[in-house]
Order: sequence, then C-alpha cells, then structure tokens
Amino acid sequence: MRKISYWFVAFMVLMVAVSCADYDEGLDILSLDVQLEFPSSYDGAHNGLRVELQNGVASTFVDSTDAAGVAHFRVPSGLYKISCSARKETYDYRYFFNGSRAQVVVSSDSSRVVTLPLVMSKKRIVH
Repeated sequence: MRKISYWFVAFMVLMVAVSCADYDEGLDILSLDVQLEFPSSYDGAHNGLRVELQNGVASTFVDSTDAAGVAHFRVPSGLYKISCSARKETYDYRYFFNGSRAQVVVSSDSSRVVTLPLVMSKKRIVH
C-alpha cells in the first residue's frame, strides 16, 4: 500500500513539472510610435508634449514627443486610448493642445505608427 502512494506522489510531481514547462507567461512587447498632427496655423516646436497611452485595466504609459512630434512607446499588445493634453509657451503666446483617440489596437498585425490629430487654442501673453 505504501509503495503505491509513493508512485502516485512521484507521478503527480512529474505531471506538475511537465505541465509547468509548457506554460508561457511572457507578454508580447511591441513598439508603437504616436505621431502628433499639429494644426497648420502652428509653426512652433513639436518637442516636449506629453502623450499618454491607457489600456483596459488602466495601466498608463507616458512619453514626450521628440523634435519631429513623435512619442515612442514599447507596450504590451492590447486595446489602448491615446491622449495628449499639453501646453507650449512662446514669448507672445501660450498654446494649448488637446487630442484623444480611443480603441487603438496594438498587436503584431497592426500598424506601428498612429496619428493623433490635435486641436489647438492660444492665448496672447501681455508683457
């Protein structure tokens, strides 16, 4: 009777080890570039604007744009909301930018560049 229980325990340990060996827990991490589309009336710098990606479980990824107006991300595949709400100042004006895009699919089959149109408002700075 005791021999059977040892064989049973050994068999169960072997089955658990084999089942764990086949389990892949890794996430697909993909690169995604968000290209901001500025209004034609804006001729200032495109760098330094904050861009956020938020997935379905409220994980938020943040980056700032480079000189070309592109934010570069490396995120797990999934469904994301992209948003940008930023402010830029020059000597004479304060510019406000807002843009949002929902239901953006990030997968190995989807596009690696997403364009986000921005709406701009400006306020004159009185010196």
